[in-house]
Amino acid sequence: MNDRSREIFRKVVDAYVGTGEPVGSRTLSKMAGLNVSAATIRNVMADLEDMGLLFSRHTSAGRLPTDLGLRMYVNGFMEYGSLSPQEREDIEDRCNSGGRSMSEVLETASGLISGLSSCAGVVVAPKMQEPLKHLEFVSLGPGRALVVLVTANGEVENRVIELPLGLPPSALIEAGNYLSARLIGRTLEEAIEAIRLELQRDRAQLDHLAAKVVELGIVTWANDEMGDPRGALIVKGQSRLLGDITALEDLERVRHLFTALEKKESLIKLLDMTKAADGVQIFIGSENELFAQAGCSVVMAPYKNAREQVVGAIGVIGPTRIDYARIIPMVDYTAKVLGRMIG
Repeated sequence: MNDRSREIFRKVVDAYVGTGEPVGSRTLSKMAGLNVSAATIRNVMADLEDMGLLFSRHTSAGRLPTDLGLRMYVNGFMEYGSLSPQEREDIEDRCNSGGRSMSEVLETASGLISGLSSCAGVVVAPKMQEPLKHLEFVSLGPGRALVVLVTANGEVENRVIELPLGLPPSALIEAGNYLSARLIGRTLEEAIEAIRLELQRDRAQLDHLAAKVVELGIVTWANDEMGDPRGALIVKGQSRLLGDITALEDLERVRHLFTALEKKESLIKLLDMTKAADGVQIFIGSENELFAQAGCSVVMAPYKNAREQVVGAIGVIGPTRIDYARIIPMVDYTAKVLGRMIG
């Protein structure tokens, strides 16, 4: 690409990101800084289309960037913005964990980044990583009990489990005593593995019903409500995606996206994809198999615990024309704030 091609390409993408509309040669010829004719611009745009960087929905329509074109723009043409001191302060204040549980902080972070970006905010929340110091079963009536877990740093996690009908109170006490003796001082992951092995070996030492409670408890903790042990998923602001609808094909695109969002186990895979490299990861359109049909972009960044281990991720999902220059530093900074709070 020569300088003229690069400038025309950049202006096409800038206009698309700003309006979502195709850009024609006559429109480009009137833009400041382009001292070339509409005919010359048409020839350049045709060359860019041959390169796979632009496309046209109709023969006589203006051009739009392809996913490859957007990737080239993000990697080589875009000037990244930076957060103002006020924006940084707002993010830190909103994410401040004083007096709140980690789950509440992550809920706030997801809603915050959704509002700032006008996209759907996504947080992959970590499972409990700290050693445990307390466990308790609380009866909620026939067939149900609340399991209360408290970590060494004061984090509390509650789960409701279904119990066999007719379970005597003594079985809850016995199960609680059994688990407490084996959980305390271990992380949840370490405790679950140890208890599973011990149950196989020493089942005879436990009453049958108490053993059932223990098994139900560890299954509940090992698999959260989405059935994935890698963490919970928090999505805020899905309705913001509806604001970008301009045609029936856009409506179908959003329908595909909502279907993908409902299959939350697929979003957990984003954490695995984000772990592959440090810093912000950008998945544009068809580059991301999870949302290929939805035609959306995903900007995600991992956050780490005090041991520099990736335990979760935060980001946004939006149309491919999202404001990458503004959203990328926003996601990056919010991930760093969450990491400091976990640390």
